[in-house]
Amino acid sequence: MREIILDRAKKTLRRIRISVKWIIFAVISGALIGSAGTFFYLCLSFVTLVRTKNPWLIWLLPAAGLLIVGAYQLLRDADDPGTNLVLSAIHSGDRLPVRMAPLIFFATLITHLFGGSAGREGAALQLGGSIGNGLGTLFRFEEKDRHIMIMCGMSAAFSAVFGTPMAAAIFAMEVVSVGVMYYAALLPCVIAALVAQAIALSFGVGPERFLLSAVPGFTLRSALLASVLAILCALLSILFCTVLHQSEHLFRRFLKNPYLRIFVGGCLIVLLTLLVGDQRYNGAGVSIIEHCMEGVVLPEAFLLKILFTALTIGAGYKGGEIVPSFAIGAAAGCLFGNLTGFSPQLSTAIGMSAVFCGVTNCPLTALLISFEMFGYQGMPYFLLAVAFSNMLSGYFGLYHSQKIIYSKYRMNYINRKAE
Repeated sequence: MREIILDRAKKTLRRIRISVKWIIFAVISGALIGSAGTFFYLCLSFVTLVRTKNPWLIWLLPAAGLLIVGAYQLLRDADDPGTNLVLSAIHSGDRLPVRMAPLIFFATLITHLFGGSAGREGAALQLGGSIGNGLGTLFRFEEKDRHIMIMCGMSAAFSAVFGTPMAAAIFAMEVVSVGVMYYAALLPCVIAALVAQAIALSFGVGPERFLLSAVPGFTLRSALLASVLAILCALLSILFCTVLHQSEHLFRRFLKNPYLRIFVGGCLIVLLTLLVGDQRYNGAGVSIIEHCMEGVVLPEAFLLKILFTALTIGAGYKGGEIVPSFAIGAAAGCLFGNLTGFSPQLSTAIGMSAVFCGVTNCPLTALLISFEMFGYQGMPYFLLAVAFSNMLSGYFGLYHSQKIIYSKYRMNYINRKAE
């Protein structure tokens, strides 16, 4: 009996020691990466404001692209796979260089300043993941513990730039391998996300909130309409991922020189901007979301945002795809609401949740981010949207390095990469 008690006491002490270790390093990670993420957000806000006040900067986008390629060539990172490398570093042990952090920081600012259509969360994931890995290497963590540090960094950066700590904590654990959650990272990711959000708030960086003014009662008719919208958004997420990947493939196939590729892509974006007549589809797309929440949208808005984003990312400009996916879902949802008479504001929120879920294959994160951005009033609609989108979006995704461990349709182990 005494031996059993001693053995259990040792195991308890070991668990406490491990917990204390992760609390300490999660706080360090959250503070450091939260500060970097906050600075990144403030810089992005500044360059976006500069571009908005100086629309002529769009003419310099092709030349700015050459600067981005030059920076990556200079640091010998010409074939940068972006967020895919962060995911590969977690489940495959691929090397994640610390230089990715300053590179993606600089390149994303340049992209936004001169009018590329890209988001910020994808860049934040790369920023946080590379710094987190650097911390793990600095303190000589073993490989599996460094993977947890990468996830900590992803959570901290996501939380700092978007202000959704619940979603940020779960996203880093869920996005790597669909069907498998890395629960060993739960405590450090939660603490890192909360610390990062606290730092962001202390610098006046508030969370993204689009609270719904009124939510219609949950009836059979409203449930059916929400389900139809979710199904359409699942198909839209497939379209977005396909166009995004095919754009990159075509650019690389026909324009093998990275300088020529990004220059031509920049020229095409400038031409499209002139044809549209304004810059509503340049940048991340937050202005599109804001107009959609007011029930105002152009019928072609979601298609044009897909095109602008695919050209930007495919040509080699840097940034994320998540906020553009929100803008695409918002535009499609608002259009659906206006056509059917079903609360355009709620339809906008449903569209954002469903498209995000479809392109990331992260239903839990999609549900949590819906609650954090829109409140809990629309809970049954978000549940339906996420469930339908997760099922019908198939195995398409933004990140080719994302692994689909278990099937979405059967209790089968499939272990394949996202399409």
